[in-house]
Amino acid sequence: MAKEIDRIRARSALETIKESPLIAAIALLPVLAVLGVVWWLTNWFVALVLLIVFGVVVVVRGRIIS
Repeated sequence: MAKEIDRIRARSALETIKESPLIAAIALLPVLAVLGVVWWLTNWFVALVLLIVFGVVVVVRGRIIS
């Protein structure tokens, strides 16, 4: 049952993004702003490492919550 709910939420999220990409852009704007500032203050490699760390945290946090 829990897997079905996750599929429904995932499909709903994808449909929302397809209907209005502006919503996804607004949701991603803070992350892009932080990465842009980090890139500007340091270099592209540090921004890339930070992006990878953010991705790992999101994946691990999602598995812990689920």
